[in-house]
Amino acid sequence: MSQVLVDGLGYGESARWHEGRLWLANWGTGEVLAVGLDGGREVMAAVPPDTIPFSIEWSPDGTLLVIAGSRLLRQEDDGALGTAADLSGIADLFNEIVVDPRGNTYLNGGGLDFGKPGVIAVVTPDGSAREVADGIEFGNGMAVTADGATLIVAESFACRLTAFDIGPDGGLSNRRVWADLGDGHPDGICLDAGGAVWYADVPNQRCVRVSEGGEVLQTVDLDRGAFSCMLGGPDGDTLFMLAAQWNGFENMRLTDRTGQLLTTQVQTPHAGHP
Repeated sequence: MSQVLVDGLGYGESARWHEGRLWLANWGTGEVLAVGLDGGREVMAAVPPDTIPFSIEWSPDGTLLVIAGSRLLRQEDDGALGTAADLSGIADLFNEIVVDPRGNTYLNGGGLDFGKPGVIAVVTPDGSAREVADGIEFGNGMAVTADGATLIVAESFACRLTAFDIGPDGGLSNRRVWADLGDGHPDGICLDAGGAVWYADVPNQRCVRVSEGGEVLQTVDLDRGAFSCMLGGPDGDTLFMLAAQWNGFENMRLTDRTGQLLTTQVQTPHAGHP
């Protein structure tokens, strides 16, 4: 049984457990929020006007990273967001971000035509950026296994989770289907210590735990679309879920604040990155 921790969000995305709080990108307000277990919220960053904080992560030194359009932003000491990398030469906009243990920052995205396949790019610790995979069918959540060896990406339009081996230089190889999800449309994802993936599903209004190969292990049904999920809490066994009524891409900035942050307890704790 899930419980509402926070109500009145825009489109909450990119749930991350960090330093004892659940962080999220609040689409429609341009804010990055941190939420305590008591429901108290704090604005941690704000993106420039007319942009959306699509996804958030942290570099190994603890610097907040935000993807907004085709720019990877980093939070400076004064709290402002500056450009860490301009990715406009790779794709028009990027959607999700994850950082591996080596400090490689992976981002997926594509063009303004959402019907065309997208890409995965990597920004390496030296600041250089390049494409490392293509043909991604609307890339969404990404996760890296605890050993840093495997990247898993949610392909929403293909209804699957796809895995890659991560090379020493940050490159990706050995592409394979990690799980065929049938009618599941994965959005945000996270890993647990049992080797399973939790994925959020907007059209099916649920969060689902699956094993490699696609076996459904657990389902949490919601009354609105699930955009992101993350395991956290003191013991890593609280599933945080971001959900909202989805009104289409054209209305991402004009939300009626149906977004919620919900929680439920699960048996298997968090693992991997984010």
